[in-house]
Amino acid sequence: MTMSIPVWVLLAFAVWSMLVLILTVGIYRWGLIFAGRVQVSAFRADQIEGSDRYRRAMRAHLNCLENLPIYGAIVITIVVSGAEGSALDGLALTLIGARIVQTLIHVSWEQTNRLAYMRFGFFFIQLICMFGMTALVVQQTI
Repeated sequence: MTMSIPVWVLLAFAVWSMLVLILTVGIYRWGLIFAGRVQVSAFRADQIEGSDRYRRAMRAHLNCLENLPIYGAIVITIVVSGAEGSALDGLALTLIGARIVQTLIHVSWEQTNRLAYMRFGFFFIQLICMFGMTALVVQQTI
């Protein structure tokens, strides 16, 4: 069985979400733990803590997790319906590119209004891609 581009992008989205967790949040936490500066139990889910960069990393990871199931539902619909085509492939590839850029903007620099607008722009591109993919599936199955 061959996987379609939207399915490959779903896998890439999941892997990206895990990498964001490991390379930002994980490195920060484990660095502090191994340096003996905090205990493993020091990180509480109900408390905002850490540097600005760490908090942005947490938010960027959560943002990935918020959008992954939505894209996953669209991909399941694509697979079940048998929808296909270069437009779906292009939208899926654009979506993952925009997701990666949005995350990198979020975690790489202290946020300014300009960067927040840029980050939102890349998020908006993802929304357009998901709505476009949905419309294409509906069009192909009606």
